[in-house]
Amino acid sequence: MPADRPAVPQPQGPGGEDRVLVVNSGSSSIKYRVVAPGVAGWLSGGVLERIGEGTARLTERVEGAPERVRELAATDHSEAFAQVAGALRAAGVGGSGLAAIGHRVVHGGERFRAPTRIDASVVRAIRELAILAPLHNPPNLLGIEVCLDAFPDVPQVAVFDTAFHQTMPPRAFRYAVPEDWYRRFGVRRYGFHGSSHRYVAERAAEALGRAPAACRLITLHLGNGASAAAIERGRCVDTSMGLTPLEGLVMGTRSGDLDPAIPLHLQRVGGYTAAEVDAALNGAAGLAGLCGTGDVRELLAREAAGDERAALALELYAYRIRKYVGAYSAVLGAVDALVFTGGVGENAPRVRALACAGLERLGIALDERANAAAAGERSEIGRAGMPVRVLVVRTDEELQIAREALAAVRTGG
Repeated sequence: MPADRPAVPQPQGPGGEDRVLVVNSGSSSIKYRVVAPGVAGWLSGGVLERIGEGTARLTERVEGAPERVRELAATDHSEAFAQVAGALRAAGVGGSGLAAIGHRVVHGGERFRAPTRIDASVVRAIRELAILAPLHNPPNLLGIEVCLDAFPDVPQVAVFDTAFHQTMPPRAFRYAVPEDWYRRFGVRRYGFHGSSHRYVAERAAEALGRAPAACRLITLHLGNGASAAAIERGRCVDTSMGLTPLEGLVMGTRSGDLDPAIPLHLQRVGGYTAAEVDAALNGAAGLAGLCGTGDVRELLAREAAGDERAALALELYAYRIRKYVGAYSAVLGAVDALVFTGGVGENAPRVRALACAGLERLGIALDERANAAAAGERSEIGRAGMPVRVLVVRTDEELQIAREALAAVRTGG
């Protein structure tokens, strides 16, 4: 093995637990975390940002130690991962072993319905699917290729954001467009945030004291990106994001649902190009388009200070959530629990209160004190005696990816 490669790890750590490295490679960043899937929490991890932008920044987190931030050189993803590998070795990970490496991949199309062991054919398929996720799949693939080179003897698994939603029936995933668009170009609903929706659905089932197969849930992943899912018997039956992550709820910088004629109107009347409209709807719309910021914390502060634009943005944000809760209540027929997660869903009581306002006839109402005090891994915030329980569950997508990657390795994936 070349001297600059990390040592081939052993499959278990000193405590006998399996360890999995989870990698989320973006266009200019690499997020990584070492997880023992049987034990929630961090072993080590971090994020390397500003790859290829001169001086990169590595923020490291090791269990039991204070966070460390340092600047370093990372002109490309290969050099960046060499830095990450060095940080892992310094944290004692390289010598203590990895059972698997799990890679987050945004789009798996219709080809991938489950976590999949990575080989040359999987790499080719992820590259081909980049046409459906041009901003996400290429950097995801870069991370995979670098890790395959750095850790050639460690099993590596692709965990797809879209896979959890592949259980949707055709009535939910098909659009009413010409059949040829679906057959030739893959125009259908795929859904995203799958690892988060699956994780919090399983945690919610635990809170209900039932198996996931006995639950009907609406899960709300609310962050800079936001999506809703209707989950019946542990399987997704509908979700708000579509062909891309643009559809559905209002988000930090994405519009969510809108009349499909609007981009055509802007091209005809405003002289916009397709690329300009696409960039605006993904990066300058949503809450940012309504009032100049996609940061919900700032919006809440501005609303409290009497800012009418911020108040409207929050009202519109919550209104769209309520519409989806109502729609998915109809899809499921009956709902056992409504689950909030994501950075906003977990940390913004005001947003949760706005989202649930007026839903008493659907069996949903909040306990104000419980909502204000919600904290930790899991909290119940619904009013006692209501038929639908309301939960806040802290998501852990890396832990879910680690569990799925390890399961794929054990079963042959």
